[in-house]
Amino acid sequence: ERLEQLEQLRLLQAGIPIRVLEVPPMGAGVDTPEDLERVRAAIRGRRRLAALEKLKRVRLVITDVDGVLTDGGLYYGPDGECLKRFHARDGLGVKLLQKAGIRVAVLSGRDCPSLRRRLTDLGITEAVLGKLDKRSVISSLMEQCGVQPEEIAFVGDDIPDMEVFGLCGVSVTVNDAPDYVKAVADVVLENKGGQGAFRELTDKIVQ
Repeated sequence: ERLEQLEQLRLLQAGIPIRVLEVPPMGAGVDTPEDLERVRAAIRGRRRLAALEKLKRVRLVITDVDGVLTDGGLYYGPDGECLKRFHARDGLGVKLLQKAGIRVAVLSGRDCPSLRRRLTDLGITEAVLGKLDKRSVISSLMEQCGVQPEEIAFVGDDIPDMEVFGLCGVSVTVNDAPDYVKAVADVVLENKGGQGAFRELTDKIVQ
């Protein structure tokens, strides 16, 4: 401040007039990387609050399988059969949604007997398996379930899922998803895929 005052005196001595202009109040500036990160955190916080409010209107939850309902690992038996590990709390989460009148659909790029058995056990009848292009089947699922885009929550964890995020009312990802997936999701869950993440989402919807 003292240096500024000295500079102003030099200007006056040189015959250069100085005027004081009043300007309307402005928001805080973003001058450092830390300032930018605080702004981004504030935006993410507002986005999350808005998404949690939207969850109250959800009538259909569509979820990926590998990396969401499972930990992403693929286990092969001695005969080459694919095995998957599911979490019991996620299964109860599906049942709680169904009891609340909210439908659950599965959209997966893989198809195997162990997955089909899990879907049967959970009573999930809306499922599209073995399709890598997930965008093309979202509209058919919406029509099949009689819902609008804003009434859908989609849970995914990787690049193919990001392409679907913008087609649904609320996009959700798990805690161990890549950073670039988290950056575009409306809600980032605290739990990892296959470790109760889907149940965490269920609790946010039905409670």
